[in-house]
Amino acid sequence: MSAGEWVGVCTKGQLIPERGVAVLVRDQQVALFRVTGPDGSEFVYAVGHRDPFADANVIARGIVGSLNRDGEHRDTVASPMYKHVFDLATGECYTDSSERLPVYRTWIAGGVVYVHPVPNLVDAMAT
Repeated sequence: MSAGEWVGVCTKGQLIPERGVAVLVRDQQVALFRVTGPDGSEFVYAVGHRDPFADANVIARGIVGSLNRDGEHRDTVASPMYKHVFDLATGECYTDSSERLPVYRTWIAGGVVYVHPVPNLVDAMAT
């Protein structure tokens, strides 16, 4: 993992748990979410800030939640515009599968949150 590819955007301490914040990663608006899992583990997710249904940059102002899908806990965000629910790890839209959010990899080192500027095309949990 080359540090030159990653963009430092904030410190982990600046992220309020269960709330979103919009950051600029090179030329992309990205929404960051610090979420505590049911087992107490913490994840910092990074998804595209643009709501594909409303064509507005509002995802960071969405409502963070979770659901169990096929017996698996999934962290989600509901858009503040039309309330579409997106999986924070995969970008999948649970309320309308015609759209999804781009997902970005995260990396935390020395308390700094780094985001990779290229969206992750694999449906995998952000690190």
